[in-house]
Amino acid sequence: MIKLLASDLDGTIVYNNEITTMDLEAVKKLRLTDIQFVVCTGKTYAMTKDICHQLKPTYGIFGNGTQIINIKTGKEIIRNTITNAQVMDCLKIAKKHHLHIHIYTEHKIIAQENLDYMAYRNYILYKDQVEFEIVDSIENYIREQNPNILKLILSGEKELLTIKREIESKEKVTAIRIKKCGKYIDKVVGKEYEYLDIVPRHITKYHALMQLSIYLGIPMEQIMAIGDNINDIEMIKHAGIGVAIGGSYKRVQNIASYVTQNTVKTGGFAEAIDKFLIETRSEYVYSRRI
Repeated sequence: MIKLLASDLDGTIVYNNEITTMDLEAVKKLRLTDIQFVVCTGKTYAMTKDICHQLKPTYGIFGNGTQIINIKTGKEIIRNTITNAQVMDCLKIAKKHHLHIHIYTEHKIIAQENLDYMAYRNYILYKDQVEFEIVDSIENYIREQNPNILKLILSGEKELLTIKREIESKEKVTAIRIKKCGKYIDKVVGKEYEYLDIVPRHITKYHALMQLSIYLGIPMEQIMAIGDNINDIEMIKHAGIGVAIGGSYKRVQNIASYVTQNTVKTGGFAEAIDKFLIETRSEYVYSRRI
């Protein structure tokens, strides 16, 4: 029996900051069960508070695993963030390769020189929820403000695999590489690019989900994970049931135990919930009553 559902947000339940009626109805059905609902996102908690208010999950994994928060109480359970010193070292590599830089703190997104790529996308979608600040130098900003940095993003219109390897070879961090190209182009900003999401080494959504499973006493075999992007692969691969949303990256579909026929725009999340949790849970309850 599945006891916990872990779901990505963007591209899985959320499309351009909107949730389909079908998916909202699926979440309501889920609340009638005893299944724990956990959202797992690369975004910070501040950016997703409105969405969390709509979905009402019990827990949230934010920043690709850098934070675990009890949504009902607002209490932070676990924090795994990169240090300001690590950020400064990564900035040297980013400047050498002329990459766009922005960082996330608890309530702000700070970009160097301008808003572009993922920073501009987030401004379009989340400007009412998060404060944005543009500075001449993030290095100077860090020296002067000593902020508590949750994550760092480096973006560019070039292939970033070599830069990813350079960063990971010099720093104790993981650089999650995401390509917004071809069929996966960022339609919000209308641009193709790649970006590196910098987190502490070995910290991923999957790592955070394992930490939460231990905290709650729920083994991974009793967890269902749903997602669509590269940063969802590990949690989908190791969950008891791993689901890829229709239209997701091929690498995600290839490791999933089930791929929905519907996309994020047509209720792929609802399809998975009905298939694996609502129908099977109803059959289980019925058999127990007999």
